[in-house]
Amino acid sequence: MSEYQFKLPDLGEGMVESEIGEWFIKVGDQVAEEDLVGTMMTDKAAVELSSPVSGKVVKLAGEPGDIVAVGSALVVFETDGAAVTSDAPAAPKVADAAPAVEVISDTTVATNKRVITSPAVRRRAKEGGVDLSAVSGTGPGGRILRQDFDNHVGTRHAGDPGPKGTAAVGTIPTPRSPATGTKEIKVIGLRRIIAERMTASKREIPHFSYVEEIDITELEALRKHLNGKKENPGERLTILPFLGTALIKALREFPQCNAMYDKERNVIIQHAAVHLGVATQTPDGLKVPVVRHAEARSMDELAAEMRRVAAAARDNSAKKNELSGSTITITSLGKLGGIASTPVINMPEVGIIGVNRAVERPVVFNGQVAVRLMMNLSSSFDHRFVDGYDAAAMIQRIKEMLEHPATIFLPE
Repeated sequence: MSEYQFKLPDLGEGMVESEIGEWFIKVGDQVAEEDLVGTMMTDKAAVELSSPVSGKVVKLAGEPGDIVAVGSALVVFETDGAAVTSDAPAAPKVADAAPAVEVISDTTVATNKRVITSPAVRRRAKEGGVDLSAVSGTGPGGRILRQDFDNHVGTRHAGDPGPKGTAAVGTIPTPRSPATGTKEIKVIGLRRIIAERMTASKREIPHFSYVEEIDITELEALRKHLNGKKENPGERLTILPFLGTALIKALREFPQCNAMYDKERNVIIQHAAVHLGVATQTPDGLKVPVVRHAEARSMDELAAEMRRVAAAARDNSAKKNELSGSTITITSLGKLGGIASTPVINMPEVGIIGVNRAVERPVVFNGQVAVRLMMNLSSSFDHRFVDGYDAAAMIQRIKEMLEHPATIFLPE
């Protein structure tokens, strides 16, 4: 018997260390050559690593969330050959559609079936005792999407009469005992990356926040009129494509807001193209998929691409280049938008615009009190490079177009 050290390879992107994402093996396991051993995290991908040898696992470099330096022993195997190390390991496998903490695989030993899904689905399966090999995936390559998992669980529990011993109607429920205990959740993977980026954004960027109230009564009437002509409900317009189109036009007058700050070179890079980031909540956390060259798209094309990249971010089919490179970002909490918010800038950009909830309320309109549909835009700008006056002027320009939506479509 001899020892084989599988060293962490260079995962690219100039990284000198990487975070352990998840282990598919444990100490004592017998592993065959090419079996997946786990995933390592980069800023944009969960990278699958396979074993270069067959042998018994005798040591792992750490637990999920631990940082391992490139070239350090990641897994130590007991093998039948002479003692060696993996100084020149095979290139790691990265799924084409694997953005940060995205598509990783699960291998079911009993069936030897490789299951492809997201960490969120895998976590839910473990917590619920669901065998993922029994779930039919409808995503690319048989990937199990969140909806596939929900459908499987719903089918499995169909007809379940529910917990026994339910109290009859009208009876007094037994008081519950006080809750005790705590639960520790390790901050790893995408959640760790989000935490680091949000902290860096707030620490390094002096945010200038600006909130403006907008009367979107006419915009909503136009939106409903246009949607009434669409046969496919999935093609209906939300507020975001109108905001995106208005923002694109406004940026021609305020190019300093469509920019990124290169900290290493200490230069501001203003972009002629608008690569529009769309902040999207997913089961794995907040992601910002990108609509590239939004300035060259019609309203319907912009809306369709927004839907596509957001859906890809949620089901983990987005490619790495679809999750980076935005020049300015818009965000919306939909019905949970609240009255106002203070969106955090998506570094290295210098501006972000957030949509809040639209509500009907009485306002003075043309000298009379009338019920109008009102909505706030909450924006944040990097005050080092965008003056408050310019930020306010740009939002006012957007307000003008949204309150008179016909002007959005006027030629330049």
